[in-house]
Amino acid sequence: MVLEAPLVAADVVQWLYSDAPQLKGTLEIITELGQRLRAGKVPVDRVTTGIWVVHPNVRAEASIWSSDGTPELVLYTADSKTKDDYVKSPVKRVHESRQPVRIAIERDPAAADEYPVGAEMREEGYTDYIALPMPFSDGSVKFASFATKSPGGFSNSHVGVFDSLIRPLALVCELKTLRRTAETVLNTYVGPRAGSKVLDGTTRRGEGEWIKAVVSFADIRGFTRLSNTLPADKIVLFLNKYFGAMTAAVEAHGGEVLKFIGDEVMAIFPYQSDEEAGQAALRGLMAARETLSRIAEINSDRTCMETPDMSVGIALHAGDVFYGNVGSETRLDFTVVGPVVNLASRIAGLAKDLERQVLVSDAIAEIMGCRSGLFGRYQVKGFDDPVAVYSPDLSGTSEMGYCPDNTAERALEAN
Repeated sequence: MVLEAPLVAADVVQWLYSDAPQLKGTLEIITELGQRLRAGKVPVDRVTTGIWVVHPNVRAEASIWSSDGTPELVLYTADSKTKDDYVKSPVKRVHESRQPVRIAIERDPAAADEYPVGAEMREEGYTDYIALPMPFSDGSVKFASFATKSPGGFSNSHVGVFDSLIRPLALVCELKTLRRTAETVLNTYVGPRAGSKVLDGTTRRGEGEWIKAVVSFADIRGFTRLSNTLPADKIVLFLNKYFGAMTAAVEAHGGEVLKFIGDEVMAIFPYQSDEEAGQAALRGLMAARETLSRIAEINSDRTCMETPDMSVGIALHAGDVFYGNVGSETRLDFTVVGPVVNLASRIAGLAKDLERQVLVSDAIAEIMGCRSGLFGRYQVKGFDDPVAVYSPDLSGTSEMGYCPDNTAERALEAN
């Protein structure tokens, strides 16, 4: 191995600089890294990277490859258990000292017991473990670790290979982390559909496309009075519960939340053909029903003891909308605009005024193939003709009043 080690290191480093950046993410990179090391007779049985990430719910992620298992991406949140595990791990020492930490599990069992992970790895048959600092260009330090089950552990030549590859590995991991951070930020703040367009550079200010979509608007009843009486921190708690319920319901049924506007949530369910229109309308109705169910559960469980019960109104309309970015030279926003969006918003206002949980437009009724449940025709601001609205029964029982004999309605009931 003494003569082979420099050749193995050179081969791996060359791969890290050339082909590795084309792989999808850190997990794929360390998977192939582990395989290449083993092919070069470096007896690695486990390779791990740990990287802090920018994410609203996740603090760090670990990519784990083992020679006898399936590669795994583990996400860590900021809970107390995660913090406790970190404090007791060699990773903390790597971050603080910026120096490698080695646990000679076989040769020094007492040292292995210094860390919980050392004792765990000994039980799993590992004989040696080394964690190395992985420096990023912003001055921060992440880590990569290597472990083996080979008798006697790693030799000095093996460790030399790790030392040679750690900086190019850090470079590739940083590139992937930056891309992942950009995707996370864009998906979180503008949505995955718009985020992918921004990241790929396919849109510019004022550019967009006409798409067909079911547009959903939802808002909280009595929010103005509520926001004038509750402290700001309680308002945030209240909104997070509401937005969480609405977003989870929309995404569960294939929709995308585009915008939070005060107490309103705007979402779309895109479609391309008449057949897809029926499915999009059905998904919108199912999302509305699930939203009401989730909010009823929140109210029943009293998970917001310091805030009042939630009550919402939801409106659905469908048609052609312009989907693109608008704004100034320095501040852009991805959104949908057009008469369909305006009418969906007006119907949401009607739902509030008429104290109905769900109202849908004549376009939705047409798509669903039934106009049962007509609630009336009303004049709304900005539109010359009265608007017909329908109040579907989404109770999920056999007595549903909205298109009870319609195939799509029976599918809604079944789900």
